[in-house]
Amino acid sequence: MTKYQEHFPMTVEDAVNYTKDFNIFPRESNLKGEEIGDGNINYIFRVRNLDSGASVVLKQADKFLRSSGRPLDLGRSKIEAEILKIEESLAPAFVPKIYRYDEIMCVIVMEDISQYKNLRRELLQGKIFKNFPDEISSFLVDTLLPTTDLVLDRGTKKDRVKEFINKELCDISECLVFTEPYVNDKNRNIIIPENLDFVKKYLYEDMDLRGEVAELKNNFMNNAQALIHGDLHSGSIFINENGMKVIDPEFSFYGPMGYDIGNVIGNLFFSLINRKYLMEPGEKKEKFISWLESAIEDIFNMFISKFNKKYDEIVKDPMYTNEKFKKWYLDRILSDSVGSAGLEIIRRVVGDSKVMEITTIDDIEKRVQVERELIKIGIRFIKNRNLIKKGMDL
Repeated sequence: MTKYQEHFPMTVEDAVNYTKDFNIFPRESNLKGEEIGDGNINYIFRVRNLDSGASVVLKQADKFLRSSGRPLDLGRSKIEAEILKIEESLAPAFVPKIYRYDEIMCVIVMEDISQYKNLRRELLQGKIFKNFPDEISSFLVDTLLPTTDLVLDRGTKKDRVKEFINKELCDISECLVFTEPYVNDKNRNIIIPENLDFVKKYLYEDMDLRGEVAELKNNFMNNAQALIHGDLHSGSIFINENGMKVIDPEFSFYGPMGYDIGNVIGNLFFSLINRKYLMEPGEKKEKFISWLESAIEDIFNMFISKFNKKYDEIVKDPMYTNEKFKKWYLDRILSDSVGSAGLEIIRRVVGDSKVMEITTIDDIEKRVQVERELIKIGIRFIKNRNLIKKGMDL
């Protein structure tokens, strides 16, 4: 169809017509569309068939940042589509189904997961999901280990590294996560006045910390270990009592496994510290805090247990089945995970990409306390990452 021979940003009406033009819904269907995304680099629409009740989500990458007009590489959309297909093949219960990818329009048509809710928002309400540690640890092991060259053919792995180079979005991470929170070289950090001196003392002036972060940055940029999600925070996880879905892997590339694991763990600390200071005292608070502390421990411990089991099942190279090597390999993953958790915590507190667990705190005294406690946790994780070997240590 000539209309779709060149990329253009879609409207709600365009999204509805798109589903008819490509036979996602019959042309005679009674359809309703709505824009459901509030992101800065994508347009997200839901189209519902009012006759059958069926619905799909369309996610379109744009050429420019909405906020600043900064140009963006549309290739990230293809990477995201391919990642979702790979993740679906490895962990089908935990990712939305992909129905179509349009390389010209940069549109992914996928399963509507509106019956699942944003994990970050749910935790802020003190909701408990008992199966979450089991589900997210399975997702991590099942999507990470099989994409390494411990399992893949070496040539295939190298081809994938090349295919999934994602330099533009990696550059965002390298700046916002690994650099700016410690040097503020672009003057983009956003720090409340009450914590300016605290941040200066504990982050900007700590050269030992900067050296540890430099090691983690070098690892992120050079350790093409596994096909990682690259932005696995609690806003990219949708959940209900029956299951979990992981979305938005557009930052994906071949990097260190621990970056994904650490992002999951680090984001849980935002909920933990927020609820510690702001949830009304009582039985509900005690139960939630106890569960979340256990969940953090369990994710770490379950990852270790499931990793060891899956490693023994799918790693066949006789050099890699060596027990000494396996222990060394897992130790590096755990160290990277703890360090990445610390990086994620710190960058969300002082950087310009914040989380609602912090920004929704109106009581300035409590916000000061929350931010300082989180920064200190992040520093401890980064500096002591080689010492933390089990969930209880976290």
